[in-house]
Amino acid sequence: MAQDKYSAVWVSHSSISDFLKCPRAYFLRNVYKDPKTGHKVTVVTPPLALGSAVHEVIESLATLPATERLKISLVKKLDPVWLKVTGKKGGFSNYTEELGYKERAIKMLMNLQEDPGPILEKAIKIKAGTMNLPNYYLSDRDNIILCGKIDWLKYVESSDSVHIIDFKTGKREESEDSLQLPIYLLLATNTQSKKVSGASYWYLDRDDPPSHKASEGPSGLVEKKLPDIKESFKRVLDIAKKIKEARAKNEFVCPKGGCMSCRPLERVLTGEAEFVGTSETRQDIYIIHS
Repeated sequence: MAQDKYSAVWVSHSSISDFLKCPRAYFLRNVYKDPKTGHKVTVVTPPLALGSAVHEVIESLATLPATERLKISLVKKLDPVWLKVTGKKGGFSNYTEELGYKERAIKMLMNLQEDPGPILEKAIKIKAGTMNLPNYYLSDRDNIILCGKIDWLKYVESSDSVHIIDFKTGKREESEDSLQLPIYLLLATNTQSKKVSGASYWYLDRDDPPSHKASEGPSGLVEKKLPDIKESFKRVLDIAKKIKEARAKNEFVCPKGGCMSCRPLERVLTGEAEFVGTSETRQDIYIIHS
């Protein structure tokens, strides 16, 4: 099949996770567009707002020389970013709730600034491609593209390779059967020239390191075993094909007849959610009142 990125099915870690949790939630978040605005819709919550703000601050560091990254306080960098999620735009029900989440964000960034570890080492930034996202053809024949952003690629000079780092703003550990590392391994391998030699999750909201963390590095930095790349490709392509088939048949049914993943988005369609703005990526943002 001739390559056409605009007719291809695009998949990412977030969209695949949506589909695995609930096909209906996948449809409402990744396919459906409001007929009035032509925009996709999303429901924002305080944890999502917190994660988005912290990730944006850290992401801005990768393009700077290592010696320049921490010259300006990360907390100061948070202030203009937080304006994007303040109040209802971040799903906060009141000022007290927002203040609590902002204090958590400040603490994470202060911990990072005080114990930066890999942040002060050489890094590689993957160039954004079509749709302003790093991407490549997962399958030419099936016209499927894998895309997504990797938080940080540390350059390992001794082996001329890269080490994947994913920043976590929640306390819960990533499941061992998660497709996140397989997807990031595929993206890093196919969108830049260096070999991938390792991967870590960095749990920023932790003060004490877990018992299985790497012996060296900042608290919360947990080294992970790299998955097999051939097995990763197979697992991701299998799910991507199911997504493509569901889109072709327009079959997106919640297996539970309504679940925690799709129910908030259904409330957007029924007019039970409050519209609070449009994101930089042209998504209509809603909040749900309990």
